[in-house]
Amino acid sequence: MIKIREYNESDARDLWAIFYHTIRNVNSRDYTQAQVEAWAPDDFSPEAWQRKMNSISPFVAECDGEVVGYTDLQEDGLIDHFFCHYEHQGKGIGRHLMEHVLRVGELQGINRFYSEVSITARPFYEKFGFKVAKEQTIEIREQKLRNFVMEKFS
Repeated sequence: MIKIREYNESDARDLWAIFYHTIRNVNSRDYTQAQVEAWAPDDFSPEAWQRKMNSISPFVAECDGEVVGYTDLQEDGLIDHFFCHYEHQGKGIGRHLMEHVLRVGELQGINRFYSEVSITARPFYEKFGFKVAKEQTIEIREQKLRNFVMEKFS
């Protein structure tokens, strides 16, 4: 059973592991090795990660007590992070997280949800009615990566 709960500061290490290993094992099919290493570097500061997670205050997905995914929703409708554990993909975790975010957003009166979405995640977002607003190239640690600004209106 998948449980969605509020973030605790003690979750940061587990969320880094999900972020890092998902990019390295899943997004690597759509991005080069240099790109995924820039996106999820080996030498990223745990303190910087902790600050980022504290600032976005994500929702955390658990399955049988194991942290298996996370996402966030900012006041303006931005979904900044959305990651599911690479060994648990295709099990409904992402669906549960997205349904939770959309439900919470609607309760908060958010009528436009948007996110910068990887090539890999684009089909997932499209299943939930998100449309590409624009394609863009971003730069992370001297690597250029293509992604999409996607949005959904409620």
